[in-house]
Amino acid sequence: MSAISIKNLDVIFGEQATQSLALLDEGKTRQEVIDATGDVVGVHDVSLDIEEGEICVLMGLSGSGKSSLLRAINGLNTISRGSLEVQDGEQSIDLASCDTTALRHLRTNRISMVFQKFALMPWLTVLDNAAFGLEMQGIGKAERRRRAEEKLEMVGLSEWKSKYPHELSGGMQQRVGLARAFTMDSDILLMDEPFSALDPLIRSQLQDELLELQRQLNKTIVFVSHDLDEALKIGNNIAIMESGQLIQHGKPEDIVLKPNSQYVKDFVAHTNPLNVLRGRSLMTGVSELESLGEMLVLNQHDKTCVSTTVEGEIMAVTRQNESLALQQWQEGDSLETLEQDKVVMTTPDISMREALEIRYRTGQPVLLGTERRLEGILSDNDFYHALLGKHFSAKLA
Repeated sequence: MSAISIKNLDVIFGEQATQSLALLDEGKTRQEVIDATGDVVGVHDVSLDIEEGEICVLMGLSGSGKSSLLRAINGLNTISRGSLEVQDGEQSIDLASCDTTALRHLRTNRISMVFQKFALMPWLTVLDNAAFGLEMQGIGKAERRRRAEEKLEMVGLSEWKSKYPHELSGGMQQRVGLARAFTMDSDILLMDEPFSALDPLIRSQLQDELLELQRQLNKTIVFVSHDLDEALKIGNNIAIMESGQLIQHGKPEDIVLKPNSQYVKDFVAHTNPLNVLRGRSLMTGVSELESLGEMLVLNQHDKTCVSTTVEGEIMAVTRQNESLALQQWQEGDSLETLEQDKVVMTTPDISMREALEIRYRTGQPVLLGTERRLEGILSDNDFYHALLGKHFSAKLA
């Protein structure tokens, strides 16, 4: 079910919205609309569904419209045309047409926001900052403090609850912002570049913590970022925007492997593919492997081969006719169990980063398949292909 459903959305900043929309319908550009009316096109004709429990990352350069779209979801930006429906129990509320009572209900009960600049009240303690939203709901002091303490413990700030914001580091202040949003127990979190002001190490740590919290709480999160590596790390889906329009929307792996325009291709060109790609995307399939008699060649240099049944089930792995041990490995298993010269078989959905670690520890190609049925391998050529960014031409040809 879609937690948020956006259809043909336009957001115009200015006094001539009707005229500006007409110009957009005529095919005028953003700049031409500014020249004609003085209005700024924040969002133009965006349609996007965000599912319950999803982290959707809105990406784009400065001025692309990502924050304008985010702020339309909680009514901070007025919708000029189209619909933006937020699921509320068995019904949905359209922010394009709802009254102030419905909007207040959404902001109080359904949607919370985490800001880039923390937005903490300097005169309140960490605990009272975390509980502030509940105070606005009229929750009693004892209850709101209990709930705030629970969320502060989740973000590792229990011992700091009596401190004031100026006594905390930037990363800790952002954790207070997260705790405040989670304390509201809203189903939808809007996060406007919440980590961009932080040092890289703190930023990476908070990304990890957000993912861990999401595993526990399963919120619907709309996250604005200009950092593609961040988007690839945390997003279930990525929506790339340019000049107020949605250019491409899809899973991180699809964005990297199948950019639908030169703009998107340039956007993803310098990202580290090991952070997002899976073995299935880059493996050499069984049909592409060379044959040596009745065996398939895994490594031509040292004559490492695999023999399979007609159905594709692995019978044996050999190197220069000497048997090699075959080890099953799955995500979550310790990499410390891997040994040199053991041949590892794992799922095709393994991350390329983990597959590279397996290759490093064993010195052997990585076999991919399910229940000993071979589907393909990851050889050194496949790893080099990914690291050099050659996956574009191969997969898009």
